[in-house]
Amino acid sequence: MSNELFKKTLCRRSFLALSAGCAIGAALSLPLTGYARQVPADAISFYHTHTGEKLIIPGDTFTSQVIRKVNRFLRDFRTGGTHPIDPALLHMLAEIKKISGCKGTFEVISGYRSPVTNEKLRQKSGGVAKKSLHTLGRAIDVRLTGLQTSSLKEIAWSLQQGGVGYYPKSDFVHLDTGAVRTW
Repeated sequence: MSNELFKKTLCRRSFLALSAGCAIGAALSLPLTGYARQVPADAISFYHTHTGEKLIIPGDTFTSQVIRKVNRFLRDFRTGGTHPIDPALLHMLAEIKKISGCKGTFEVISGYRSPVTNEKLRQKSGGVAKKSLHTLGRAIDVRLTGLQTSSLKEIAWSLQQGGVGYYPKSDFVHLDTGAVRTW
C-alpha cells in the first residue's frame, strides 16, 4: 500500500482521533521519560526498555558520530556487544514518524543481538530466527508512544522497505532492512 493510499484510507474522524491520541500520548510521556526540553520536530527519540537509557538523534542526518551513539545505544544489553546498525533502519524510523505525525518516543525492546544471545533466545522461544537480522544490526523491535502498534505496523508495511512483524500480545513491531515481507 502506498503512502498516499494509506493516508486516503483513513477517514477524517479516525485521522483526528489518531492525531489527538498521539499528541496526548506524547505529551503525557514527556515528564516520564525526561524529554521535557524542546526537541526538534524531526528528531528521533529512543527509550530502551531494558536499560532505561534514552537517546535523541536528528531525524534527517546520520553522521558518523550519530551512528556511533546509535550503535552503542542499540547494543546487545545482555552481553554489551555492539555492531554497526544499518542506517536504512534509522531512515525507516524517521519516515514512520513523519508519516504518522507522531512526536512520541520509540521504545526499544531489542536492537542488535549477538549470535550467542540470539541462540539462547532461540532455545527459549520458537519465534526467534536462526539467522536473525538482529545479529547483523539490520533489525529492531519497537513500539512508538502515542501510536497504536497496529498503526505502526500499517505505516511500516506501507513503506515496503523491509520486513515487518507484528506481535500484538507483546505490543511491539519488528522492523528490518531485509526482504519485503510481513508476518
